[in-house]
Parts: sequence; C-alpha cells; structure tokens
Amino acid sequence: MRAEAQASIDQINAALQLLRRFLDWDRALSRLDELNARVEDPALWNEPRAAQDVMRERRRLDEAIGATRSIETELADTVELMDMADAEGDTGLADDAVKALDTLAIRAERDKVAALLAGEADGNNTYIEVNSGAGGTESQDWAEMLSRMYTRWAERHGMKVELIDYHAGEQAGIKSATYLLKGENAYGYAKTESGVHRLVRISPYDSSARRHTSFASVWVYPEIDDTIDIEVVDSDLRIDTYRASGAGGQHINTTDSAVRITHLPTNIVVSCQNQRSQHKNKAEAMKQLRARLYEAELQRREAEASATNAAKTDIGWGHQIRSYVLQPYQLVKDLRTGVTSTAPGEVLDGDLDRFMAAALSQRVTGETVEVEDVD
Repeated sequence: MRAEAQASIDQINAALQLLRRFLDWDRALSRLDELNARVEDPALWNEPRAAQDVMRERRRLDEAIGATRSIETELADTVELMDMADAEGDTGLADDAVKALDTLAIRAERDKVAALLAGEADGNNTYIEVNSGAGGTESQDWAEMLSRMYTRWAERHGMKVELIDYHAGEQAGIKSATYLLKGENAYGYAKTESGVHRLVRISPYDSSARRHTSFASVWVYPEIDDTIDIEVVDSDLRIDTYRASGAGGQHINTTDSAVRITHLPTNIVVSCQNQRSQHKNKAEAMKQLRARLYEAELQRREAEASATNAAKTDIGWGHQIRSYVLQPYQLVKDLRTGVTSTAPGEVLDGDLDRFMAAALSQRVTGETVEVEDVD
C-alpha cells in the first residue's frame, strides 16, 4: 500500500479512536436509546426548557455517533477498493482511492473537532480579552497584533465581532482590549487560546534593529444567558467610572461614561466603554462579570476532573503557551501540543484551526507532550 494512503488511514483511525474514547462509546449508545425513548414520551413537552435540553443532547449524540459510523464504513470500503486496485494493477483506481482517503482524513478531523465541542458552554458566544505584558510599546504592539489575529479568525468563520473595551497604548498598539465574538461554537473553539503568547522579531521601534521578545496574555470566557444562574452580591462589587480612552466621538471622550467593576472576592476586573450611556456600559460590564465567574466555575470543574488548571498566570517568560518567531526564521510553535507552522503570517491572519483542534484533542486524551520552546 502506498505510503500516502497509509498515512491517511493512520490519521483517520486516530480520529476514530479519539471520538470513541471521548463519547465513551457503549455509554453513548445506551444514552441515545434512553433519549430517544424520552422524546417519544408526550409528558416531556410539558416542560419546554427540559425538552429543549433533551433534544439538544439527543441531536449532539446522534450526529457524533452517526459521523463515527459513517467514517468507519467509508474507510473500510475505500481500503477494500485500494486492495482490489493493487491486486489488479489498476493505477487509476488506486489513485482515486488515495484521493478518497485524503478527503476522508480531512472530514474525520473536522467531525472529530465538532464532536469535541460538547462542553456545557461550548456553543455560546465568547469574550476574548487581550492584555499587553511588560515591555511598553513592544508588548502593546504585540497585543494589537493578537487582537487582529482573533478578529480575522472570527471573520473566517463567519462570526460577528463587537469591540467591548479598548485601552490604547502610549505610542502604538493597545494596553488591553475585549471583544465579543458571536457565532456557533465560538467559545468551544476559542477556549484553548487562553494563556500567554510570545513574539520574537526585529523590533520596528528599535533604531538599532535588534531582536526583541514580547509577551501578551489572552483570556477567553463564554457569554452566558439568563438560563444560567450566577449569583453576584452587590457588597462584593467595587464600581468605578472613568473617561473612555478610545475613539467614539465627543461625548464618549468628555464624560465619565466608561465603567469598571471589580469583584472583590475573586479580584476579577471587567470594564466596558463602547456605549455612550454609563448605564448601558454598566449593564454590559455586569454581563462580562457573570461570564467570567461562570468561566471560573467551568475551569474549576475541569481542574477537578483532569487534575490540571488553566488558571491565569504572569504575562512573561515561562508561562507562554505559544511562541511566534518572525526573525531570524519563520515559525509558530504551540508549547502544549507541539503543533507548528512555518507560515506565521498566515497564523497571524487568523489561520488557527489546527492549533485549536490539537488543544481540544489534548483535553480529551490528557496526554502531555514534551515541547522545547524556540529561541
């Protein structure tokens, strides 16, 4: 069998193995039978919200199980076709089988990622918050580059992007910015991007053209709706108002319309300045705070289940999850999964799917990879 065909087969089998492991195959089949029985019970529809939850879970399981079975069947048929072509010396048929396996491998990876997006909040819209690290203009420029990267990624996936909060740098770039990405599974895809990101390049701000290392942090948390109850006690809050620092016209720059809320027990800080009304900015900031508290609870549950914690860390050396090297060579390297790209320009233009898929898979397997950072 051709080497390229075997590589595709191995990739497909790895995706199928991960899918079965993630679904807990026998339990998933039993659960689907149980959900099908509940859907046929007329009494279920007496509680519309519960019925919607049952239908959502049933649809997710049915799609994941169906996709897995379909890939298994197509793989077996294509391998049989290739064996027949090799036995008969039919190179044209063998070429077609190789192409079919390559297409099936791509589909298996896509279906695998879709099935992995089954977390409690994975289907939600998501906030992405970017903060520059120490280093002044260098780090602030890097934070702005990251902001653009996630905006471009969202646009590639047909998502709507709203700027919620923005603090410009002194000379260039940004100190921080918060965006709301609206689209299917926005949080599920983006949640693995939380962490410190490192940039190595020849600085455009250094007249001596020396190489600089910059850091910025990314924090991702889901937007939540009224069906999720997050209790916030007024006495736990400190609310400050200030003048907005970004563009927005005369009103937004001359009145204390921006709002910053600090949750004292957790020291979580959120802010909003994209509305002209202080009342509206406060309401949006409260939405962010509830989302952050909910995300912290999701992280706590995941930490208990996997014995790992994706908590926020210092924005500096030793904490980065990914390095982006622009000079003297071109390389992006994820330090959790080992996934690399030799086209950082494309990555910074939003080509992030392979990094997200690998990180999602790693959350299921729990397997860690020894990865050395790049110089």
